[in-house]
Amino acid sequence: MPTERLQKILAKIGLGSRREIEQWIRDGRLKINNQVALLGDKISTHDIVSLDGRRLNIKMAEHVDLRVIMYHKPTGEVCSRRDEEGRPTVFENLPKLRGKRWIAIGRLDFNTSGLLLFTTDGELANRLMHPSSEIEREYAVRVLGRMSEEQAARLKKGVRLDDGMASFDTINDAGGEGANHWYHVILREGRNREVRRMFESQNLKVSRLIRVRFGPITLPRFLRFGKVKDLEKEELEQLCRCVNYSSDY
Repeated sequence: MPTERLQKILAKIGLGSRREIEQWIRDGRLKINNQVALLGDKISTHDIVSLDGRRLNIKMAEHVDLRVIMYHKPTGEVCSRRDEEGRPTVFENLPKLRGKRWIAIGRLDFNTSGLLLFTTDGELANRLMHPSSEIEREYAVRVLGRMSEEQAARLKKGVRLDDGMASFDTINDAGGEGANHWYHVILREGRNREVRRMFESQNLKVSRLIRVRFGPITLPRFLRFGKVKDLEKEELEQLCRCVNYSSDY
């Protein structure tokens, strides 16, 4: 196997995202052949790499089985591995892995339900989450009352939030009865509580928020809350293709 950047190989075997691993390098936690690793260092699977003094099995990078699963997140779960308040986490319902770990592709906040993707490949996760990839996220949003044409126009043109401008690519009326009304919206980034904050900027109160699609992957109707499903081969190929990533190992 040719030499590759340290963080890329460690991400490939599922130890974390490239961003996490780069921080480990900055903190001096990683060593290559008993020398403290530096950002930019490259390795092959013949090198000896250790994290906090524990040797890592980097030869796994030669035989990584790419796996991506979808999870139907209910409200009331956090996307962290552990929660200081003792709340349930999305990781508690995922299949157990040996020698690697699940990496979340994006996040959903505590009160948002819907589609979450997890992978064993940190490099794929990094590409899918990177802002330059502009992966579409589609949400079903229930609001109190109805959106006016002027409000919809502003949300598509762009509104200013605390962390910059934000806009929806599309807004589709999905109907509703009584005081509540549903809309489907699409945007290409995943900032914290972004969809809720955009609606709040127009004085529209969100009472329910569901992510129904991430890129080419749509949440199937049959997948119940708290359940997991592996992506089919064709779905996996579509997901990799949208970020020009080879799934052949």
